Amino acid sequence: VAALLKSAQADVAAERWGDAQATYEQALGRTPEEQPQLRRELRLEICKAQMMNRQLPSAHDSLLSLMEEANADPATPKSYTQEVRAALANSQYYMTWLLRLEGQPRERWEPEIEAARQNYTLLAEQASEAGDAGQLKIHKEDIESAVRLARMDIGELQGLPLPSQ
Repeated sequence: VAALLKSAQADVAAERWGDAQATYEQALGRTPEEQPQLRRELRLEICKAQMMNRQLPSAHDSLLSLMEEANADPATPKSYTQEVRAALANSQYYMTWLLRLEGQPRERWEPEIEAARQNYTLLAEQASEAGDAGQLKIHKEDIESAVRLARMDIGELQGLPLPSQ
């Protein structure tokens, strides 16, 4: 499994998202059930690779499940929960972008962007409590981006380049 992880990390560094996803999936398949936290971490890395590999809806659904699992298990490390929350918030943000471009009604996309904003806010609060100025700045910018996306006119949105995730 260690060799697969090293290979997957090299794929991520080279932005070979499909290869990274496949390698993380191989590693997950070889990781015993008795290592639930490592399995969750691998699933998170698969989701991240999927988002970068234009498989956002699938990654979004998986991230929702990972977030539920992390919240349900008190033994889950806080850092992992924060990492899942950040990935989930990003997926919610980009899902909103796609739903808006598809012309979906506000009732369909607004819950997604509101959930992203709430997750970014929680992450910002946690970064502030931890004294992590760098993460606090990032999450505050994410909050502002979510608010802008919700308020943006569809014409403005259509004129912007597609986001990278």
